[in-house]
Amino acid sequence: MSVKKIQILGTGCPKCKKLAESAEVAAKELGLEYELEKVTDIAAIMGFGVMMTPALAVNGQVKVAGRVPSVDEIKKMLA
Repeated sequence: MSVKKIQILGTGCPKCKKLAESAEVAAKELGLEYELEKVTDIAAIMGFGVMMTPALAVNGQVKVAGRVPSVDEIKKMLA
């Protein structure tokens, strides 16, 4: 099984922290091997084409931006 690269794009605001927690819960519930990276550099975040944080990227693809999805939603994005 390949390792999922989960990236939280945000400056470390409360919503960003919540998204990171939810993403970890989702990955653990799915039993995935994953690597969680927090991308806090504005230029790097903009490099993903993201204008609103927080955002979630999986294996380099932005899945959601500007809101914190539920754990169930994140599971679908990771599956």
